[in-house]
Amino acid sequence: MALSREEREQFLAEPHVAALAVDEGEKGRAPLTVPIWYQYAPGGDLWIMTGRDSRKGRAIAQAGRFCLMIDRLEPTIRYVSVEGPVTETIPATRELLQEISARYLPADKVDAYVDMAWKSHGEQVVIHMQPQRWVSSDLGAL
Repeated sequence: MALSREEREQFLAEPHVAALAVDEGEKGRAPLTVPIWYQYAPGGDLWIMTGRDSRKGRAIAQAGRFCLMIDRLEPTIRYVSVEGPVTETIPATRELLQEISARYLPADKVDAYVDMAWKSHGEQVVIHMQPQRWVSSDLGAL
């Protein structure tokens, strides 16, 4: 059963690890698909953080859009896939790294991770995407 708008937006707002897919424009190759953290509040844009010159960063810049697919297995099989255009790319800040890290890591691990990542991951960017196309289902509703 498809999720309502409210249900899919609430699910997307939960801290799941997403599968990012983006077309790299190479004939004969499937889209680049990798796991990634994301941030989202219902009704707004979502954002990811990645290296400006990373493979996914370059592919998103070239394509101008990407897709995230988020799923869970318990208590029911549920997923949301959202795709849309890039609306903004800005330099990452330590505060945004702190925000997204706190969404996924235990509180006692966040500061150490942020210190390490800020020093060693190189130049990062935050890429905003406007959700445009949605596919969703909850198989527990059957």
